[in-house]
Amino acid sequence: MTLWFGLALMTAAAVWAVLWPLARRRSELRSGSDVAVYRDQLAEIERDRAAGSIGEHEAASAQVEVSRRLIAAADAQAASPSAAAPATWRRRAVAVVALVLLPLGAAAFYLALGSPSLPDQPLAPRLAASHGGPSVDGLIAQVEDHLSRHPEDGRGWEVIAPVYLRLGRFDDAVKARRNALQLNGITAEREAALGEALVFAANGVVTAEAKTAFERAVALDANGVQARYFLGLAAEQDGDRMQAAATWRALIESAPPDAPWIDLLRRALARVDASVAAGPGAGAESSAEQAASQSSPAQRNAMIQGMVERLSERLHRDGGDVEEWLRLVRSYMVLGQTDKARAAVVDARRALAGDATKLRRLDDLLRGLGLEG
Repeated sequence: MTLWFGLALMTAAAVWAVLWPLARRRSELRSGSDVAVYRDQLAEIERDRAAGSIGEHEAASAQVEVSRRLIAAADAQAASPSAAAPATWRRRAVAVVALVLLPLGAAAFYLALGSPSLPDQPLAPRLAASHGGPSVDGLIAQVEDHLSRHPEDGRGWEVIAPVYLRLGRFDDAVKARRNALQLNGITAEREAALGEALVFAANGVVTAEAKTAFERAVALDANGVQARYFLGLAAEQDGDRMQAAATWRALIESAPPDAPWIDLLRRALARVDASVAAGPGAGAESSAEQAASQSSPAQRNAMIQGMVERLSERLHRDGGDVEEWLRLVRSYMVLGQTDKARAAVVDARRALAGDATKLRRLDDLLRGLGLEG
């Protein structure tokens, strides 16, 4: 109500400011006092001539000029009421119609087409509405609300699982994949998807549960690329680089040339296969692996034990990053030396004590090995 009152008051003030000059009479703008002034001038000229202040010739010239102005002023005063009245009233009528009808017309249109009772809306909701459609968070919330009321909807769990994975909500992705697998049935794709979610939840570590899921996927479909890739990664993380190389090499050989994941496999193979990777010492490492493959199990274990000990000596002497300490722990686990693995965890935490981020990452990776305590 206050807004309407203010608008009406401002409109009335504007109308009055325009109409007031138009409402003044023309005689008020240019009055008839000019005739009286010219008459006074004639009388003054006559007095000056009688007093001898001016000559006869100058007095006559001045009287002629003032008389001419007096006659013109008298004629204008006589013609003003009759000639100017129609034009003045027409101008006033047009001004009144424009200044009165325009505000009334605008108000009528606004009341008919506008929404005067609509409350104010803050800027943020208006910007959100201008983008059109609900946000990703809103859509996810809707799906989650639906699944909370209908947890038996396997299709819904399967739809939201990859979304959780892309958003970094790995624990939620694992839950969704498990529900989809249970409700929709076991397939190679669903087993591989569950294993992938478990790997992401373990910060890249192929845990025992994830490895089992990948093995079930391969048993259902021996050509599944995703499961075979992660099984190769599991072999690499367990210290069996030869098995990892063999797995990835087989995938590369059977892949079409334009496969989008071929470069990923080649980089992974170069990481574990010394005959592919370029760098100092590659040939010696490849020879060692070949010798290990041709030796007896006892000799192979001795060679592996020697490599693990050399890795341990280097890390204790020069230090290393999280991945290197984790490789040492995994190697001890593969050899069945759990006590040494736990001691390596203690040494790793001591070596990385100055970096809280690395410590947290180490603890996250160790959960997959059951050594987080």
